[in-house]
Amino acid sequence: MGEDPAGEPVTPRLDAQQAESFARLALANIGHEYPAKLDHVLSGDESLAPPRALFPVFHGSFDWHSCVHGHWMLARLLRLHPGLGSAPEIRRLFDTRFTETSVTCELAYLTRPESAAFERTYGWAWLLKLCEELTLLRTDDGSRWRRVLAPLADAFVARYFDYLPKATYPIRHGVHSNSAFGLCFALDYARTCGFEALGDLVIVKARAWFGGDTDAPAAWEPSGTDFLSPSLIEADLMRRMLPADAFGEWLQGFLPGIVSEQPASLFAPVSVSDRSDGYIVHLDGLNLSRAWCWEAIAAALPLSDARAAIARSAATRHRRAGMEGVASGDYAGDHWLATFAVLSMTATDQSNVNLTAFRTP
Repeated sequence: MGEDPAGEPVTPRLDAQQAESFARLALANIGHEYPAKLDHVLSGDESLAPPRALFPVFHGSFDWHSCVHGHWMLARLLRLHPGLGSAPEIRRLFDTRFTETSVTCELAYLTRPESAAFERTYGWAWLLKLCEELTLLRTDDGSRWRRVLAPLADAFVARYFDYLPKATYPIRHGVHSNSAFGLCFALDYARTCGFEALGDLVIVKARAWFGGDTDAPAAWEPSGTDFLSPSLIEADLMRRMLPADAFGEWLQGFLPGIVSEQPASLFAPVSVSDRSDGYIVHLDGLNLSRAWCWEAIAAALPLSDARAAIARSAATRHRRAGMEGVASGDYAGDHWLATFAVLSMTATDQSNVNLTAFRTP
């Protein structure tokens, strides 16, 4: 951990050794089909099938969404550290998984009436995040992989357009279906990949759901299975779409106690009692997601704003705590936590993205 000229903690750089370690962890987990937890509604005996048959692109790493964000992590590591020792293995994996035949099979799965709510909206968001990362890769391979996955991305964009207009109320708990998280990555994808209509849709919905929120009940956090902070992920969404001054004002109404570090539970890393428990280990992910949210909130505030330094310090504490659970040797966390670690260390490392595109005035 370094410091900026003002003496404040800054996000640690992801060095090549760490990147290689994270890549090896993802490759090992994606390469194992079992154990597997399916988000799969059976329509009859004929729909019984192993993960590799149902999901030829994204099987392994326990469940579909973890496999998707494992691929995202590998793509980001490949972009930030193209000289990785594992880079040839990553490219082979992508060449093997990202094929037109396999994507067609996954698209067919989505057309099942029983699959209408499949991975809504967590898996949707991560699939778009993966396609965004392949766009940012800016290599011939990245462009080819992105073209192959484009039909899947289009299918999930269509699901956002179908779902958001009829979703009257947001889902605010700190697990997979959290609405703010689903909008965050959809907005990133829209901006990076030029889908202005999707960006507009997300902004309209975010304003309707969250624009008037005040006095977030953050003292109630965490819940025992959270891997997202309901209050901080909402703030992470709103900083994406509001100008700095307007975001600062919104944040003051939403989390008015930041200057005094209240509520204390939002500033103190959470404890994890059993990393072999698949739900309790979510709390390691909560520490890491809090870290990237606090970091992003700090970056969205003026340097002169006292809340920026407080947010950076909170990010540092949470990142250090969360890293204790990464590569613990327990599969319950090993199949996904490295992704959150990489995101917590690289979330602001997108200097080539126009972060103001489609931002509301």
